Amino acid sequence: MTLRPKAQPGRSARTLARIAAVQALYQMDMAGTALNDVIREFETMRFTSNNADAEGKTNPDAASAAASGMASGTTDRQFFADILRGVVRLQRDIDPAIDEQLASGWRLVRVDSILRASLRGGVFELLERRDVPARVVINEYIEVAHDFFDGDEPKVVNGVLDRLARRYRPDEFAQSATGAAGN
Repeated sequence: MTLRPKAQPGRSARTLARIAAVQALYQMDMAGTALNDVIREFETMRFTSNNADAEGKTNPDAASAAASGMASGTTDRQFFADILRGVVRLQRDIDPAIDEQLASGWRLVRVDSILRASLRGGVFELLERRDVPARVVINEYIEVAHDFFDGDEPKVVNGVLDRLARRYRPDEFAQSATGAAGN
């Protein structure tokens, strides 16, 4: 199963890892691919610059990875795997938190699969990756959503992640509010 983001060269290793993680979470959701299998698939087929398989046939997943920049060898593979493992480990906490932020009458199961994957990755980072500032997490997943969508989906990502960031990391937002009041 291949989901192709818009190609954008010059992306950071972690940005590429987030894009790949969203693709992998989508694949796990839609095809039921197991966690370790999808990690192995990305490691061996999509994070490689070799566009041919062992028999010399063109590998469309590798070609797609090359077009998106993932095959350049700069994808942070450990960060990619950490996101996937974290989302799977915390999914029982992540999904209800997202559900609470969606518009009345909407449930996460009704949301587009790639949008669902983006939200799950972002919420995982807000919960567990304190080394990444909340505003960076929000911005990164808005950009990931822009890679896959032309509509309002990036605004949904912004709204949901912003509200959850303020809940999970209020100290990061309190500092900027205090600084802004003093200007």
